Amino acid sequence: MNLRGVRAIYLFEMARTGRTLLQSIVSNASFGIYFPRFTGTIYEILSAPVSYLEIVIGYVGAAATKSIILGLVVLATSGLLIPLRIAHPAWMIAFLVLTAVSFSLFGFILGLWADGFEKLQVVPLLIITPLTFLGGTFYSINVLPPIWQTVALCNPVVYLISGFRWSFFETADVSVAVSLAMTVLFLAICLATVWWTFKTGYRLKK
Repeated sequence: MNLRGVRAIYLFEMARTGRTLLQSIVSNASFGIYFPRFTGTIYEILSAPVSYLEIVIGYVGAAATKSIILGLVVLATSGLLIPLRIAHPAWMIAFLVLTAVSFSLFGFILGLWADGFEKLQVVPLLIITPLTFLGGTFYSINVLPPIWQTVALCNPVVYLISGFRWSFFETADVSVAVSLAMTVLFLAICLATVWWTFKTGYRLKK
């Protein structure tokens, strides 16, 4: 593996955070990969002596790092305002990393798919945000009628939230094993989609 190539992409993306702080926090990997496509510099990256895997590791690694830092800042701020207890710190970190990597991969896919800034915003606005609000973020899905509990289990965000909730409070809507398995499944689907995208050159080659 070309570690110098991975490091160069990673450091470039991390440095961009300081220049475009708001975009880096809000868009993450989607904007990171979309902008080189928009400007045409993606072809320089594709022609460089780095593999597709190394490109993905560089971009997704930087996006996941930003997400983890943001999550830890929110956690630290919460600790200043309310009594904070983490029942299972190791599991909390594990779910944090898995969630950051999974959604960074999803953002990377979105950045490859979008052919305009409008499309870059429509998926988070019309899909991700509703799934988050309907995924048990602010309530337990156990308070819902049985039919809606079944519907809610089709929402992947439910498993992420349930895993986090268990790591903090030892209460969950679904078992931690199921939460972990579904999170890993989501990660695997994103990885497979990225692999297919680079294999076929979809949205990368004209």
